[in-house]
Amino acid sequence: MQAASVLTLAFAAALLATLGTKFWLASRQIRHVAQHRGAVPVAFAGRVSLEAHQRAADYTVAKLRFGLLTTTFGAAVLLGWTLLGGLDALNAAVRDAVQPAWGDMAYQLALLVAFSVIGGVLDLPFELWSTFRIEQRFGFNRMTWRLYLGDLVKSLIVGALLGLPIAALILWLMGAAGDTWWLWAWGAWVAFSLLMLVIVPTVIAPLFNKFEPLADDTLRERVQALMARCGFRAKGLFVMDGSRRSAHANAYFTGFGAAKRVVFFDTLINKLSPGEVEAVLAHELGHFRRRHVLKRMFAIFGISLLGFALLGWLSNQTWFYAGLGVSPNLAAPNDAVALLLFLLAGPVFMFFVSPWAASLSRRHEFEADAYACEQADGRDLAAALLKLYEDNASTLTPDPVYVRFYYSHPPASQRLAAMQAHTSAMP
Repeated sequence: MQAASVLTLAFAAALLATLGTKFWLASRQIRHVAQHRGAVPVAFAGRVSLEAHQRAADYTVAKLRFGLLTTTFGAAVLLGWTLLGGLDALNAAVRDAVQPAWGDMAYQLALLVAFSVIGGVLDLPFELWSTFRIEQRFGFNRMTWRLYLGDLVKSLIVGALLGLPIAALILWLMGAAGDTWWLWAWGAWVAFSLLMLVIVPTVIAPLFNKFEPLADDTLRERVQALMARCGFRAKGLFVMDGSRRSAHANAYFTGFGAAKRVVFFDTLINKLSPGEVEAVLAHELGHFRRRHVLKRMFAIFGISLLGFALLGWLSNQTWFYAGLGVSPNLAAPNDAVALLLFLLAGPVFMFFVSPWAASLSRRHEFEADAYACEQADGRDLAAALLKLYEDNASTLTPDPVYVRFYYSHPPASQRLAAMQAHTSAMP
């Protein structure tokens, strides 16, 4: 059997296995959450109302059912782009329209843009339904059509200004840097990623949200004292107007080097007491002190290096193109097609790695919780956690198998039990 046929069969089998596993896991989660909808779990009795528990169950089930639809549609689109020849047809159309007049680089960039625009248009109805129907139904959406369209326009402009130069650089390296182009391209991507850590919080994020210095003097002093204990230096403490778009609450620190900053959603400030805000921030700082951010960054860079090396090899294999529905023509290789095929097929083959990544993330969350209990009041962290679960309508009764496969954060019951054990063990 030819290598192209083997790849076609392997891709089809992986896609079916991925799709089947997603449906099986989602169905388990739906059944489990629905079966436990009628009563608040014993561990949360008296602290979470039945109404809030049922709202979380209904929200979870609604998102999962909608997710089944988007998953099916996404699989169909992926099949259309690859084995059914969609990318091959788009490539031919863009090549004939652009290459004769504008040259090879313009043609490849136009192919990337056309692919992105078509993908965005196909996804748009699902995004709108999620935002203006599901999120609206459960009281989370605060986005107006004017704000949504404004965000869309700004996102397109920012995406073009940032995405096209790095794409052009990588495509140029693919054609001009010889057999080791993938190493140079990886270096360019790493540099670009580090640059984003600096300019996103200071330049890009303010285009979409307002960031004002934390005005509450008492809370600011408390937070500054916490950061001093944790050895964390930030450029500033900011409150973001997250309530303009959503009722969900959060806090995070972002940036790199001198651009590091602590950001609170205004929804978080309004829902939590000062002690609870301090505990939530202590958890986020726990990721910093336990070097989780650095470890994840190096892991991403390491995996991406392997990915670029693999792409460097595959882009020279005729069966890679033919096996995924594209007519290969290595006399005039199309690096943009190779890049798109890799980005389309890669997630299908990597899907079953996700449980390992989720498990590692959950372990980091436990470690950050333990650190927060050491630096702040564990009871405040537990209270804040319950408020956030309730306000964000996160189910308290997830399916255990679904958790192991998908959850980047441990279920509330496990986190609260670990906090209680850690707090009890402290002198």
